[in-house]
Amino acid sequence: MTAETDMIKLYSGRILELAGSIPLTAPLEDPQVSAMKRSPLCGSTVTVSMRVEDGRIVEYAQDVKACALGQASAAISGAVILGLTREQVQVARDQLHAMLKSDGQIPAVPFDGFEVLIPARAYKNRHASILLTLDATLSAFDQILQDA
Repeated sequence: MTAETDMIKLYSGRILELAGSIPLTAPLEDPQVSAMKRSPLCGSTVTVSMRVEDGRIVEYAQDVKACALGQASAAISGAVILGLTREQVQVARDQLHAMLKSDGQIPAVPFDGFEVLIPARAYKNRHASILLTLDATLSAFDQILQDA
């Protein structure tokens, strides 16, 4: 297989479909917190704004400026993020990191949609972009905890 064929496989129809359908992109009027994360390798950025009540995300918005893989990751996260706790997001982030970096298992439900990104394991320069949304969400949670 050539590198070009591998890249075509990586950007499958499902990944491109996800990249074009990122949920929760409308800005929040009065977010409790916002956090931005940037991948220094590729320049992708994700800014997350959210409101948390009783330790759970009740409102969420994401501004995603990333490659198709980062966008697909944001779509997968955005589809399931409401109602989750910091601990649940941390577990998902750790599992996604393991899936990408050390051939770990697919993240557990509700983040099992990350399975579509298994082909990205071979592209280490894309891993940070894929992790950005969860990293930004954790950073936002951490700001809330610092302010408490």
